[in-house]
Amino acid sequence: MFEYLLLAVITIGTALLYIVRFRRNKHIITRSDGKKPFGTWTPVDFQAPIPPAYPNWSIETTNPLPYRPFKYGPDYFVTMGIRHLHWDDWIELDNQWIRYHNIKLARLFGERASRLCMTVPEAYDAALETMELVSEYLVCRYPSLFQFEYSATQKQIQIKATGEVYPIHSDDPLKYAALLIQDDLALMIEGVDGQYYLKAGAIPLPGFWRLEDKFNMSLTEIHTSGNVPQFREKLQEGMERFFQKMTPEKPFVRYNYSIQTDGELAWSSSIGSEETFGRGRKDARTNPCIENIHFRSERQALRRLPRSGAILFTVRTYFLPIIDISQEPSVPGRLASALRSWPDEVVRHKGRKVYEDVLLKYLDEKHAEQCANGRESTNLNAYPF
Repeated sequence: MFEYLLLAVITIGTALLYIVRFRRNKHIITRSDGKKPFGTWTPVDFQAPIPPAYPNWSIETTNPLPYRPFKYGPDYFVTMGIRHLHWDDWIELDNQWIRYHNIKLARLFGERASRLCMTVPEAYDAALETMELVSEYLVCRYPSLFQFEYSATQKQIQIKATGEVYPIHSDDPLKYAALLIQDDLALMIEGVDGQYYLKAGAIPLPGFWRLEDKFNMSLTEIHTSGNVPQFREKLQEGMERFFQKMTPEKPFVRYNYSIQTDGELAWSSSIGSEETFGRGRKDARTNPCIENIHFRSERQALRRLPRSGAILFTVRTYFLPIIDISQEPSVPGRLASALRSWPDEVVRHKGRKVYEDVLLKYLDEKHAEQCANGRESTNLNAYPF
């Protein structure tokens, strides 16, 4: 009798566990047309390839990769700019890690912390999955900086350079994931209408925008509220279709760039206070000195998470003084040509009027110097690096 009772308890317990897992991982929403409901995801049995250790990586000597994602004019094309991403290159760390980490620590544990890192309940599983995947990747790719630690109750990850230890499972997984890397993180979740919504993010280094203003917005609304040039005409349909078709097996990457008129990585104070943000880049202080003008580029990696089905953005910002990148062969001429190719709506969106007189004059001078010294490349297709 006891054996039968025990068997019944085990059977019922197993069934309940299956139901809980099923309901957590597959949120079914009924549609009147009888088609497959939106906002559902069946977990996929996929694991990304384990990356090898980054060759000779050093927190002191490994320089940031020189992304220069701008083309010679006169043509300017509005595209998504999506490229395939090799799994080994998902997250990039370099000798700026300490600087980024210290800024993130101050912000994610400071007064604005609750506005820089936000997760709705339905996105928690995706946030936890993100922390798990980021941790596994980092321990394999950067073993000189990270290692796992195990206690009687939980698995943790240690940052060797600082001695910090963070839990893999916690109430706020995205915060700890963001503290491990130089990227910001954003999670897009499919809604009942088939649109993707920003439902979780750890954005301590945004520069020009605030998570609190975009949170819970759809992909379309995020772009239209920011007045992204030609979004509806040339980007919206393709971007929505791309998101819906993404699979866990194929990650992607895209790049963008902008000009910032101050040297503050986390928030561009030249466009106003982060607390009372009401201005854009076009309203920044005009005619900054060339030493204050910085080149800001984002490397955005996208992947669909296999368990939750969320789409994860890792957004790595590269931030350098213009006077530094202008020492590189061909960069002053190519950047000046790219800036002049912007159509009027892009000029307004990126605030070129604020800095163009100072910046273009400087770039033209450096370009002329390079041409005179034979340092200007004849290969106009050397893009994006």
